[in-house]
Amino acid sequence: MKTGYDYVILGGGSAGCLLANRLSADPACSVLLVEAGSRDWDPLIRVPMMAGIYYRTKIHNWAYLTEPEPHLDNRRIEWPRGRVLGGSSAINGMVYTRGNRFDYDQWAQLGLREWSYERLLPYFKRFENFEDGANEFHGAGGELPVTTPKTPWPLFDTFFEAGQQMGLSFNGDFNGETQDGVGRYHTSSGGGERWSTSRAFLDPVRDRPNLDIVTSVTVLRVLITNGRARGVAILAQGMKCEVAAAREVIVSCGTISSPAVLMHSGIGPAEELSAQGIPVVLNSRNVGKNLQDHLNLRLEYTSHKEDPLFALRRIDKAALNILRALFFKSGPAASFPLQAGAFLRSRPDLAAPDLQFHFLPGVSSGRIRAPFLKVPDGVYEGYGLSCNVCHLRPESRGEIRIVSNDPLERPAIKANYLSVEADRIAIREGVKRVRELFRQPAFADYRGDETVPGTQVQTDAEIDAFVRRTAGSIYHPVGTCRMGVDQESVVDEELRVRGIDGLRVVDASVMPNLVSANTNAPTIMIAERGAAFIQKTA
Repeated sequence: MKTGYDYVILGGGSAGCLLANRLSADPACSVLLVEAGSRDWDPLIRVPMMAGIYYRTKIHNWAYLTEPEPHLDNRRIEWPRGRVLGGSSAINGMVYTRGNRFDYDQWAQLGLREWSYERLLPYFKRFENFEDGANEFHGAGGELPVTTPKTPWPLFDTFFEAGQQMGLSFNGDFNGETQDGVGRYHTSSGGGERWSTSRAFLDPVRDRPNLDIVTSVTVLRVLITNGRARGVAILAQGMKCEVAAAREVIVSCGTISSPAVLMHSGIGPAEELSAQGIPVVLNSRNVGKNLQDHLNLRLEYTSHKEDPLFALRRIDKAALNILRALFFKSGPAASFPLQAGAFLRSRPDLAAPDLQFHFLPGVSSGRIRAPFLKVPDGVYEGYGLSCNVCHLRPESRGEIRIVSNDPLERPAIKANYLSVEADRIAIREGVKRVRELFRQPAFADYRGDETVPGTQVQTDAEIDAFVRRTAGSIYHPVGTCRMGVDQESVVDEELRVRGIDGLRVVDASVMPNLVSANTNAPTIMIAERGAAFIQKTA
């Protein structure tokens, strides 16, 4: 690592990996990518089924917890985020959904004209390598494989049939003309393996002489002189050092850490910074605000027939299948089980779907059992069926706050779920719609008893209590460095931090509103769009 570069990218996650690829494509530019986590040396990262382990443990995972959530019975909610090159793309469920056309056109209506669906579609297509080739909605020849898993489990077809019986259309492409309906998800996987952004965008270019990648590095602050970002202060191998950035510092640390980096650099709400003893460089009141996330919960049923995940919940069989996937790229562990889902509306008058289902042909993969040992009392370990329901367009807003002037101390996460009545109504309706789905004739040969929440939960008040007791994140936080055309926004339309030259934020934190889908693909797109803005002005 040298002491100076043209570009310094903070964060080697879903956005930072693509940025490093694109900016280092110009041999005249020197680029440094710094990542707090380790290199992605772990071969098990490539095994799709390992996602269920990685986001439940601290392996490659920041394993954040929110503050007690007042509308979720004061529970602290788990927020896994990737702590490794590739970021959360190295530990997520690989569902590749872009969101609805409506989402991006709403951004454009806020004045962000460069962020309409029509203008963004080429940037999605640019990095895709769609398995069926290029067409109106998909790109081919890009670095990231986008495939449709074809695991031949009959329960997926049963789910599709039930969805159509309840009035949903079958949708062969959630990223195509329309989002509504029931169908299979695309995934960021290929050849029986996960494709993280590190694998897709860094592996082909690691040997570029103008690109340095350093890991296990803590960002202390951005160095700002006379209103311009001049470099960064970092902690590497226990030593503090400074690295100059001749052109730009690009913050791509994610929705939690990007605002924290800005605040520790003196950019943020002046009162909050002063309270922590941080000199105020720029009073930017919305840094850390506008936090949004998708709330999710799961309904579970017993099944009259064996489900395909039953055997995989036994630890010895799970281990054998993981090894099979690792060495032969085949078997059930070579794909992730959340392959089928649906997008639908909690009310018929909505302009776009606001509910998303993820169907699981079994019960939670977290219930691993050892052979020959007694099952704990009260834990169901038989055959089952499950479905997640996720509320896509919450009105509730939270915030990220730093709690001291020490950059090594984790910020406080206040998601503020269900603080708006409309969100409570929507997720309640989602519970009812999942129940409607499982009542369809298609599930008659499988469906047993409802175990979660159970038939004793019927009234709206009882459903609301179930939501408060069990709902959690589906791990899609965005919005804490809001993009906008107004002077109160943290970054402008080209992702430049307002009031500071030579500084951008490029990651999911810039989303003004949460998109109606899993957020990994939109985050990669934001990096592709951001790279184009940067290269235009280079």
